[in-house]
Amino acid sequence: MIKNISESKNDKDFDLSTEKAIEAENNALSTDRRAFLALAGMGAGAAALGLSGQSEANTIAPPQDEAFADSALTLDDIKSAERVMDLDYPENRRRDVLDNIEGTRRAVKQVRAFSLENGLAPAPAFDPRLPGKDYGAEGNKISLPARTAKLPTSKEDIAFASVNDLSHWIKTKQISSLELTNLYLDRISKYAGTLKCFVTVTDDLARAEARAADDALARGDYKGPLHGIPYALKDLADTKGIKTTWGAEPFKDRVPDSDATLVTKLRDAGAVLLGKATSGGLAIGDVWFGGITRNPWNTGEGSSGSSAGPASAVAAGLAAFGIGTETLGSIISPANRCGLAGLRPTFGRVSRHGFMALSWSLDKAGPLCRYIEDTATVMSVINGYDIGDASSIERGFDYDGGQSLADIRIGYLPAAFEGDNVNALDKKALEAIKGLGVVLKEITLPDLPYGGMAPIIRAESSAAFDELIRSNEVDQLKRRGPSARAVSLRTVRMLSAIDYINMERLRRVVMQAMDEVFSDVDVIVGPNYAQSMLSITNYTGSPQAIIRAGFEDRESAPLNGQPRVEGGPKYSLPRGFSVFGGLYKDAATIRVAKAIEQALGAADARPKMD
Repeated sequence: MIKNISESKNDKDFDLSTEKAIEAENNALSTDRRAFLALAGMGAGAAALGLSGQSEANTIAPPQDEAFADSALTLDDIKSAERVMDLDYPENRRRDVLDNIEGTRRAVKQVRAFSLENGLAPAPAFDPRLPGKDYGAEGNKISLPARTAKLPTSKEDIAFASVNDLSHWIKTKQISSLELTNLYLDRISKYAGTLKCFVTVTDDLARAEARAADDALARGDYKGPLHGIPYALKDLADTKGIKTTWGAEPFKDRVPDSDATLVTKLRDAGAVLLGKATSGGLAIGDVWFGGITRNPWNTGEGSSGSSAGPASAVAAGLAAFGIGTETLGSIISPANRCGLAGLRPTFGRVSRHGFMALSWSLDKAGPLCRYIEDTATVMSVINGYDIGDASSIERGFDYDGGQSLADIRIGYLPAAFEGDNVNALDKKALEAIKGLGVVLKEITLPDLPYGGMAPIIRAESSAAFDELIRSNEVDQLKRRGPSARAVSLRTVRMLSAIDYINMERLRRVVMQAMDEVFSDVDVIVGPNYAQSMLSITNYTGSPQAIIRAGFEDRESAPLNGQPRVEGGPKYSLPRGFSVFGGLYKDAATIRVAKAIEQALGAADARPKMD
């Protein structure tokens, strides 16, 4: 077992605090202690809504709750809490609140004293489907163009091959799974230390699984397109007897006693686990307790996050594919930075059972690959209902890589391609789409306060890590600054339960509005973060695919906590382009993304690793 843990500077990347308004909210809200105490009673806070504990494998000792041992609250405490909540009660009604608040405080205390596991979802489980809406049906069939390529003689050519080519070579016995696994393990040994993309390398396990795959194939027991294919797993997914650290100092020695459902699915499909790839601490950014995960195209910048490790590893040819997770950009952002193809599936398609919970109503798991059609291959294995996930949905996954785009209605947002700040590669991608002979429909987004949903993620996250916050162990996290996880988890405690529920009601309005938008089109093409589409589709649960659009000359993205240096050296670095799908339009999303990827012809380039 190889560990790559080293010290480094922090890294500034796209993460849950990308919108300036959200960061301003973090900086502006008070953390006054007495106001917090009153808030806990008045609004019941996020703590009374969510989950506060950890299992023994996740253990954070419940703190001694001095809050309830303090002297009785006063009218001034209630008034201070009102200021935080932007309320103004009449003086006589303020007394009513003070006289009645102890019951709520007792309920909060009872919940805090009752240990709850991180992954245990709240009773109201999110469902992206609207009542009465027919989303059609899918089976479980994947059809791919026939593979005829011969195995290359170059190890590098093999390492950077598509999953589907590797699958063909293994099935036809041009290469064994053990040979392929050793090839990737050699590259991991050579490059992972520089990239800091693995927490744990499971070399012995990988070789054992590869031998088992080869033995099964020799018996005629072929398990499907991922048979013998080595992959990197984001270190948020539980692996029995193997450290699963969540990238966070308080959990760096955490060893679960069971596997995540997705891990079991991949093992049953014959895939080979190379190791646990890094995640930013508690799923934010690319800063973890061992340092900063680096972009293979430019190791002077981070790989973005929070699926930093799998993105870096796949981009560097250290794994055939990776499994990442996304709550608000954690697949798309590192795929963009590292020049990968990635898919954030429709919410509920892929089980999160056994994954660290950040936001039960927004977390998704999905594939990171070098070519977009590989994501369909991975999805054919990991898609499926799981009773262990409260939001899991019974839904098949059908993909036909030989179909034309004639049956897909494609829309675009003209405003996303206008103005001085539009990237030339985005415009090039749009022109490439027009060259495919498809009909593009102009669409506009409803004028809604989308930013009003932003604190939902933070409220759920704060509930998931309630004990970590109240014990102050959250301060052990390596990442610092106003966008750090510790800041957002503490700040959102000032959000009342009433406002949280109204934000969820706004979310329902957005879901209905976007359903109207997607009634006219199946997919929407555009820049990755165009007009808040990444955020909107995460909240509605819709899929997003990203492909490499090309390369641009730009300066290094600043490392976390470091200022951007204007006029620095420029590097030729990849940039992505996205396809956003309606609910369950994952296959159509991949098909359109594949056509764009092929038209642009930028997917074959590789980073220079030596």
